This record gives sequence, C-alpha cells and structure tokens, in this order.
Amino acid sequence: MYDWLLGGIDNYKADRDACQILLEIAPSTKALAVNNRAFLRRVVKVLAQEYGIRQFLDHGSGLPTRDNVHEVAQRVATDARVVYVDNDPIVLAHGRTRLVENDRTAIVQADMRDTDGIFRHSDVTRLIRRDEPTAALFVSVTHCLKDHEVQPMIDAVKERLAPGSFMVICQLVSEHEKVREDVTALMADATGGNWGRVREEDDVRGYLRGLDIIEPGLRDVTDWRPDREVHPRQHVDDWVEWGGVGRLP
Repeated sequence: MYDWLLGGIDNYKADRDACQILLEIAPSTKALAVNNRAFLRRVVKVLAQEYGIRQFLDHGSGLPTRDNVHEVAQRVATDARVVYVDNDPIVLAHGRTRLVENDRTAIVQADMRDTDGIFRHSDVTRLIRRDEPTAALFVSVTHCLKDHEVQPMIDAVKERLAPGSFMVICQLVSEHEKVREDVTALMADATGGNWGRVREEDDVRGYLRGLDIIEPGLRDVTDWRPDREVHPRQHVDDWVEWGGVGRLP
C-alpha cells in the first residue's frame, strides 16, 4: 500500500483496492505518504551529517521504495551501516535482491517486537556495534502494533543501545475520532486483525518519554527541519504522521 501511495509499481490489486477505500476516508493519504518519506530522508541525513551516526537499525523497512535509509546515509558517509528489519516475505525478497552487493547493508527477517532475536542475529552483530551510538528507526510502524506491544518494544531497544543513540518515532495520529475509528477498522480488516490503531499525539509523546528531544521537537513530521523537496510539502488536516527524534542520555 505504501509503495502505491508513493507512486511505485511494486504493489498488488489488494493493495490498490485497500488504498482506494483509505482515500475515501482520508483524502490526504497520498500527500501524507510523500511527506513521511521526505521526513525519513531528512532525519537520516541529519543524524549522519550533523550527529555523526554511522549505524542505523530500521524497523519496518519500507522496501521496495526508492531512496532508502542506506542510500541516504551512505551518500553522507560511505562507511555507514544499515540493517533493515521486516517480516514480509515480498519485502524480504526485494530487499535481498537490491542489497546483495552492499556489504554494509542487510535485511533481517524478524518481527520487530522480537528485540532479543533481532539483536542476536548474525547480520545485526556484524553491522551494529553495541558500544557505538545507533539510530533506531520506527518510522510509521508503531500504529501497526497493539497498545500493549509498543512501549515494551521501544524500551527493550533502548536498553540495548549505547549512550548517545537516537530513537526516531512517528506514527499516524488524528484529532478526529471518526478518522481514527474508520481507518483503524479498515486496516484491521485488511490485515486480518494484525494492526494497532491510529492514535493521538499524547500516545506518541509517551513513547519518547525520558529521552532528550532534539530540535524542533515533536510535531507533524512535515514540519520537522523542512528543506526543499522534489515534492512540495502539503499540510493536511484529517490525519498526520506525528513524532520526532529523541536522544539517549
């Protein structure tokens, strides 16, 4: 669905059908997807360029879209290392094909809630050095999880990161109860119940509690350090991707 919303070709009829229903509920969804992908590019560039981060652990890869985390990070520093975590077999097939010649990048088949298994994986131990700061990315994925699953997952990852690491978290939020309920119901149906919910800003604030929030704080990611994008930023009012970046003390 994400690929179709971004104008890609790696999608299926079921994805397109679900997106059409989604657009009826929240017409700004395409703009939201474009804004979210632009945020991902900006945040990876900022962390690599301004904070010297050289290792990224991306939960829910977004593959097979273009301009992924490793491409952005390695344009800043060729020695940047990236591990993607995903449990979708189609995503894994695309990822392994595209990453086969890049020995500083890997994709791990795992449920993002399985923090122990992820950090024990051979590709993670090979590429992610536990004594160096890491950027752990949860970009537009926590809404896929149930309420009781999100905070324990985030806390488990924080416990395994070196001081000075970063957590990047954003998810779908809406001020409109009907949008939250209708989208949540649609996605729960489309995924056979394997989904969480559209939440509110306070929910996301809680996920980053205890971290030092870097400027410009938590917000609609469209306004997180905006720069000139190929696609102009589009402000939407039915729902947004909301969050930001926190640094471990």
